[in-house]
Amino acid sequence: MKRPSPRLAKPPLMLAAAFFTALFVAGCAVSPNVTIRPAPQVDLQRFVGDWYVIGNIPTRPERNAFNAVESYTLQPDGKIATRFRYREGAFDGELKTMNPVGTVVPGTNNAVWGMQFVWPIKAEYVIVDIDSDYQLTIIGRSDRDYAWIMARTPQISETSYQTAVARLKELGYSVDSLRRVPQRWPEAPAAGAKP
Repeated sequence: MKRPSPRLAKPPLMLAAAFFTALFVAGCAVSPNVTIRPAPQVDLQRFVGDWYVIGNIPTRPERNAFNAVESYTLQPDGKIATRFRYREGAFDGELKTMNPVGTVVPGTNNAVWGMQFVWPIKAEYVIVDIDSDYQLTIIGRSDRDYAWIMARTPQISETSYQTAVARLKELGYSVDSLRRVPQRWPEAPAAGAKP
């Protein structure tokens, strides 16, 4: 019996991978009715910049992330260029990056975004809490499946962390799978990347 040529076997594998990626992202799509309460108002000029991920209910790629940092840059067209970077598995692990684009959902006072990883699907991204100094934020989703506690510094006080955890519970999250993201800065010179 003749084996299929490798050249013919690759396209179906690539199609299957693309299909499953699309299914995963579609499960995260922005719904027309956000059912988690967003922050009342977000000043995008103050929100942009670097945020260290302190804790999260992680997506699959983030499950073993170290030194995770989310960075936002406001573009002239109003979209938010995003760079998510982290080390895989250790402080000196391989540097991984993702570059989705955020789009503010009209009428949400800048608190609800569609985050596009794969065209044309936009994942729901809701700023559910932001402190008055724009130093600590919580990002959530209506499905209560993923969440991120982020700060402008790589470490926060235990009291601030527990307050954020309590806030997630108030929002209807189960925090059993909440993970503290290891942060150690500055990174070793050999690691070669900054937030």
